[in-house]
Amino acid sequence: MEDNNAPKSLLFMLTYLLMKRRRDLNSVDVERRVEIQRRIRHRQNFLQRQKRTLMMLLAQSTQGCSCPIPTRVWTNTESTDWWERVVMREFQPADWLEKFRMSKETFFFLCGKLKLRLTRQDTRLRPALPLEKRVAVALWRLATNVEYRTISELFGVGRSTVCKCVREVCHAIVVLLKPLYLCPPSEQELEDAARLFQTRWGFPHCVGVLGSLHVPIIAPSSNTDSYWNSQGWLSVVMQAAVNGLGHFWDVCAGFPGGTEHAAILQNSTLWAQACEGGLAPNPPRNFMGRPLGYLMLGDDGYPLRSWLLKCYPESLQITVHQQTFNRRLMRAHSVLDVALLRLRARWQCLHKRNDCGLDVVPTMVLACCILHNMCEVHGDLFVEEWVEAVKHGECPQPTDTLSPSVGEEEEEEEGEEVRGLYCEYFQQREQEHSQPN
Repeated sequence: MEDNNAPKSLLFMLTYLLMKRRRDLNSVDVERRVEIQRRIRHRQNFLQRQKRTLMMLLAQSTQGCSCPIPTRVWTNTESTDWWERVVMREFQPADWLEKFRMSKETFFFLCGKLKLRLTRQDTRLRPALPLEKRVAVALWRLATNVEYRTISELFGVGRSTVCKCVREVCHAIVVLLKPLYLCPPSEQELEDAARLFQTRWGFPHCVGVLGSLHVPIIAPSSNTDSYWNSQGWLSVVMQAAVNGLGHFWDVCAGFPGGTEHAAILQNSTLWAQACEGGLAPNPPRNFMGRPLGYLMLGDDGYPLRSWLLKCYPESLQITVHQQTFNRRLMRAHSVLDVALLRLRARWQCLHKRNDCGLDVVPTMVLACCILHNMCEVHGDLFVEEWVEAVKHGECPQPTDTLSPSVGEEEEEEEGEEVRGLYCEYFQQREQEHSQPN
């Protein structure tokens, strides 16, 4: 028995020694790889510090030179020197419009409005990022929708800092500037809006146009099917109401791309406001011998109501007067199309595929609408070349049709009566213009 156990013991001992030798070799390999990575990181940090030092010396020597050499090749400048020297000192008005989509005066006005919420204090570890630089990082992202890595290298900050700046600046814009630039109109503003629509488009009692915009997104981690729209791409829907000047006064964002327009409307504050008589003047104005409140214009995806009109369905049975009504409505509805086009052209994060988290997209959409109104109110120049990038986009906006289950028959009948009054009104107007003087 002892002779039989001896080979087994020897075999067990050899197996143990081989396994121990393998573990030792693996451990040595791991330690070697860790040491190599540590040396690589140390070398990279050393080169980055050396690069920053050279850039600082170069900037100091340029400032101290009695005959500085002018340069316009600012796109190749790296580190924080690009922001502090090039943007703040060398940017021309056209550069501010192209990169930040607003004038320099409006940029610093925006910074002043956001100062209370975005100002940070220096710590013992590092100085705080200046307020103007934080706002510039966010605006660059909203205007170009370039990757965080590109903005990080351009401004000399970390990618996580870029993401944090975009999130915090958009949130601050919504909290601080929404009451100033994106609020429900007062009774006097509704009256002015109705007067503008009647003067410019010949559509009385109208105070706004209602429509939607699909914002491209990347595939979400859950519930992906609900974000596919009718055009076959993933999106988040924004419902917007604009006045006669193309300014947004009600925005509802964040619904999945597969949501119908009518469902979004019925879940918005605008629906509750209109159904409770919030759009009706006091007392109601007379129209074609009948008291009528203010109303809005929508597309085919919305239900017909006494305060929300849309075109007659195109068919062989449509009358001449109904065709006239459709032309007048589409002409007035064009103010929304122009406003959404200018919005996407100015802030291309709404036009290109947005890789932000779904929790950030609704806030980003609201911030862009507020910034659009602010730029329009301040009279900032809009460059028509921006529109070309939007017109040739790869994601065409989907159209929505009304679900047959939406709406009550009584309310739709009231909408039909109001729509009939407008057909009579436009018929009378055409007869007056056709009569010889």
